[in-house]
Amino acid sequence: MLQAKTDLSKLVKKLETGEEEVVVIARNGKPIVQMTLINEKQNTKRLGIAEGLFDVPSDFTEWDKELEELFGDKI
Repeated sequence: MLQAKTDLSKLVKKLETGEEEVVVIARNGKPIVQMTLINEKQNTKRLGIAEGLFDVPSDFTEWDKELEELFGDKI
């Protein structure tokens, strides 16, 4: 784990250049994490995709009385 922290930028570079497809990080010899490149087309989310499809109610920010009672002064 310490080596991965020290060499993180090198590990990322190996993924970016295609030298490695997956980087596995282990702790005490046991694999715990794998790093891969993000496929931008698959994992990107567009903000505002539902813009204009619904109206936010004017009382949206008002607390629900039941929830307020459940949490008391914590809200």
